This record gives sequence, C-alpha cells and structure tokens, in this order.
Amino acid sequence: MKSVTLSGSLRANVGKTDSTALRNNGRVPCVIYGEGEQIHFSADIRHFKNIIFTPETNLVNIEIDGNTHQTILQEAQYHKLNDKLIHADFLLVNAEKPVTLQLPIKTIGTSEGVKAGGKLNIKLRKLKVRGLISKLPEYIELNIEKIAIGKNISAGDIKIDGITLLHPSNISVVSVDVTRAVTPEAVVSVATPAAAATPAAAAAKAPAKK
Repeated sequence: MKSVTLSGSLRANVGKTDSTALRNNGRVPCVIYGEGEQIHFSADIRHFKNIIFTPETNLVNIEIDGNTHQTILQEAQYHKLNDKLIHADFLLVNAEKPVTLQLPIKTIGTSEGVKAGGKLNIKLRKLKVRGLISKLPEYIELNIEKIAIGKNISAGDIKIDGITLLHPSNISVVSVDVTRAVTPEAVVSVATPAAAATPAAAAAKAPAKK
C-alpha cells in the first residue's frame, strides 16, 4: 500500500474557539487515536489533496515535532454548506493488529455481456475490508471478462488471502445489465443456465515492497 506524508503541529488548545481560528487560517483540526493518549494537531488544508481528494486509499505518515505516526484516515467531516474539510480523524496503525478500511476496486478486461450489448454497472466503487496492514493491497482487482448479461460478481465471489470482506456475501459488486442494444441471441443465453458465465475470480494486487 502506498504512503503519503502529512506535516502537523500540536494544538495548545482543543476548544471550539481554537478550532474556528485554525480553520480561518487555512488549517484543519485533526486527532490521532488508537493506542494510549489521543494526539490533537492541525495541518494545512492544502496538504490533504492526496489523502481526501483521491480514489486511492493510502497510509498516512503524520510528522509532528520530529515524530512520525503511521496512520490511516478513519473519518473526515465537511462543512454542511460549502463541503469544505473541517476535521479529520486518523487511526494509529499497529502492524500486529488488523485494521478496517475501504479499498478501491479496479476492473480489468471487457466482459462478454458488454460485447453482446449489455451495460457494465459498478455498484460498489470501494469495498470495506479488514486485515493486517501488511496484507492490504493498494486496490482490489476484478477480472470481469467472463461476466455475461444478467450476471454479476458478488462479495462472496471475492477471495483474498488474509483479508476479510465486511459485506454480505450476496451483495452485488459488479454486474452487466440488459439494455436495448442486447441482441436476441444474448437474451436467450441469459435465460439458459448452461450458457451463464461463471463470475470472475477476484485477484488483489500485492502490496508494493518498500
């Protein structure tokens, strides 16, 4: 899993007045929690580009007063009117304890159903998973080539060593839906069990070695 760096400054006060002053100066009040005492700090809002405004899920190495804390973003809060980031919570990562986060999905190939006129429908852009940080890939890769019209890949079809998917097994992740462009032959194949394609197996990209 990729890492990004965020520089922070410890907060002398953690009250509402102090938080408002930080935001007015372009900084975001934040907290690190997970083990022991919470660490309250602030960071420049411009430095959240590769943390918040990205489809990727990254480890966040937070540098505060010469110390580096390896974390993952756990929650972000936004202003109700302008959607501006106003607070961020980070969970301290322990290499020996599993963490819960959401990993993005990447599809590979062109499905049989799409070639026959169906429409690819990616229902979940990210999957909530749990596992040791060393086992978590940058993203979950799904081969969709064998998905026929009317078929899908469900959460129960996705098997990744060392990772648990926190979704009901029958929830659809990717499907190919019928459209007006579907040929009569393709419609017949959907109705015939023998012609149904087996859902594609999921394969996760191995974490990059550092």
